[in-house]
Amino acid sequence: MGIDLARVRGLYASLSDGWTYFNGHELAQIPERVSSGVATAFRTSPLVAAVEPARGSHSKAQPAGVPTGLAHDAAARRAIADLVGAAADRVVLGPNPQTLLRGFVEAFRPRLARAGQPVPPGAVVVARSLSAPIADVFAGLPARIAEPDLGTGELPVWQFHDIVDGGTRLVVVPAAHRLVGTQTDVAAVRDIVREHSRAWLVVDASDVAPYQPIDMDAWGADAVLLDVAALGGPQLAALVVRDVSMFPRLQALTPGAEGAAALEVGPLSMGLLGGVAPTIDHLADLDEDARGTRRNRLRRSLGALNAHTGQLATHLVESLGSLGAVHLVGITGEAAAGAPAARTPRVTFLVHGVDAHTVHERLLANGIVAQVSPRDPLLEAMGAADAGGTVTVSLSPFNTSADVDQLVRVVASLA
Repeated sequence: MGIDLARVRGLYASLSDGWTYFNGHELAQIPERVSSGVATAFRTSPLVAAVEPARGSHSKAQPAGVPTGLAHDAAARRAIADLVGAAADRVVLGPNPQTLLRGFVEAFRPRLARAGQPVPPGAVVVARSLSAPIADVFAGLPARIAEPDLGTGELPVWQFHDIVDGGTRLVVVPAAHRLVGTQTDVAAVRDIVREHSRAWLVVDASDVAPYQPIDMDAWGADAVLLDVAALGGPQLAALVVRDVSMFPRLQALTPGAEGAAALEVGPLSMGLLGGVAPTIDHLADLDEDARGTRRNRLRRSLGALNAHTGQLATHLVESLGSLGAVHLVGITGEAAAGAPAARTPRVTFLVHGVDAHTVHERLLANGIVAQVSPRDPLLEAMGAADAGGTVTVSLSPFNTSADVDQLVRVVASLA
């Protein structure tokens, strides 16, 4: 059946406020299921779980005095594992992607250089198409840079033949650019990295996870980074590794900690953890006809969502592209002409002769919430600031073709 749009819109109580939201890349709307889950978790986390009597000769007695909040932690790890096709014991949880990645790099540092020695050039390779907060994690390292195509925003994979060598230990790429939407051929990057080195490949999947199924094994990634808030969930993040055997090869951030706990610093809010599983369940149930395990339901629901947002994105691009004064970053213009780039449903644009803040204010005046594009390495390299800045819009499960038409009419009034 696919996505029943009226039903999906009913899952978001926030849509009743009269605004039309196109800023999911910045602040995703929170489904009512997640809000309720967090509220319940905060209320019940300090309580002690009831002890069920053991029955039968093979039953295991439940320990007494266990806080209910511990179950939220376990449920969150299982949910993230289902989202990426992994096991729960491979999931590291943290307060945000930057903190998790910074901790991972610190734990990985002994593999980059010997104790007391500086990290050699070429040991780390990062893509310039990483979002600014993630790129800042590597600011102090002499990293080699994988450059995106400034016409399309794509990350050409052929260049990894030149920048990855036997001394490379860590490669970090985004699955998709946060604002322009171009997707990276992660499997192709993986093949080249394996050909030239034994480096670990880390993929920031935060900007594809809201739109399409993720198969960590198909990517061949050694670690996948996720921002749960980007899915409409609580302000938490996860790092999923390829195998639990990787944990002992990293320096524990907490002395004596083992497994995923070795990369976790300090406890997380049990109340917020209680919102992670409802977030993933929400995505799995977008297609009400999906059946089977949560992993199978995620594949079907996110596949249907990808088809829905893909159609809307095509309508958005064609409509904005028909306005002569509008430039779609990475899509229109001679440098991008005919580029067959795979994209998420996010579009960054500018109106010639009109600065981005004016466009943003006009949209707000007409009930449309978008975003003036924040600081971004790729947009800076493309010269977006010199053109007066850009505006980014992103599609969400609840957006309709009428939303897109409204957006286009407002932009046309300036163009």
